[in-house]
Amino acid sequence: MGSKWEFPGGKVENGETAEAALARELNEELGIEATVGQRLTTIRHNYRNGTIIEIQFFRVDSFAGEIENRIFQDMRWTDLTRLPEFDFLAADLSLIRDLAAGKYL
Repeated sequence: MGSKWEFPGGKVENGETAEAALARELNEELGIEATVGQRLTTIRHNYRNGTIIEIQFFRVDSFAGEIENRIFQDMRWTDLTRLPEFDFLAADLSLIRDLAAGKYL
């Protein structure tokens, strides 16, 4: 879904935990070695075209390496309260509201 903001991550491969998948994806997409922490939430979303997805969001407690943009059109660090200003994917919107409200601090 081009031109929408999204969090880094991706699909869990066979035999892989969700945490291991996120660590792998962060390395592939950003070039970092991440320490994946606790799961924040799991969101199940039904898109209008009938696609149903389930996304698990995790806290990243620390990482090693310099972040580099390997695949994204743009990347930004921003204050959590400003997240609702960005045009995120529909599946991310409830998490965006919770993050902006300070739910996971």
